[in-house]
Amino acid sequence: MILSHKHKFIFIKTEKTAGTSLEIALSEFCGPDDIITKITITDELKRKELGYRTAQNYNIPFSKYVQLDWGRLLLKRRTAKFYNHMSALEVKSLVSEEVWNTYYKFSFDRNPWDKMISWYYWKNRNGGYDSIDDFMAKGMGGLVKGFDLYTIGGVKAVDDIFKYEDIPGALKTITEKLDLPKPLEMPNYIAKGGARKEKKHYSELLSPEAVENVNIMAAREIRLLDYRF
Repeated sequence: MILSHKHKFIFIKTEKTAGTSLEIALSEFCGPDDIITKITITDELKRKELGYRTAQNYNIPFSKYVQLDWGRLLLKRRTAKFYNHMSALEVKSLVSEEVWNTYYKFSFDRNPWDKMISWYYWKNRNGGYDSIDDFMAKGMGGLVKGFDLYTIGGVKAVDDIFKYEDIPGALKTITEKLDLPKPLEMPNYIAKGGARKEKKHYSELLSPEAVENVNIMAAREIRLLDYRF
């Protein structure tokens, strides 16, 4: 998640949508007061290598603490933080009404059947599941974060939801809307890449049962973003 006061935007990061690479790209344009949440050590090193800002200003002010935050601080000595896959609802609760209403808010999602394949290979990179059907039968398929991050109460809460399938077009639109000094470009680096070993089209990898399960689990995304199998 990135909240930029410099360019007045809020990026809500979903899973398996090139979100970390997008965060790295956006970090190039961030200022000293912007909120940039932590990513993995390897990815942070890439940001640093590129000369971009790394994680900063992610501690939540005590003035914004709720009872759960105080309990966590007292019992576990853990402070509350803005974090990677933070929902629009959480971000909205922590910023001023002016920031929420005037900053450009955007997110990404992905063809849900293709996303399920990517999610499976990512979660199964160390083994543990015999197949995608086994993975889904054990309830793992529905854990990938997307719709509930960029909506509030089932209603779209961001200005734009871009599709993973058209990242180049999305980058052009974001550049124009934020009036960036140069085009927003993805880094020559694939964050968390290499987990997906099978490159076949998702239609060749999902069984009829798996397809139907995705249809049910991702019904809201399919309807909102007009995806077709």
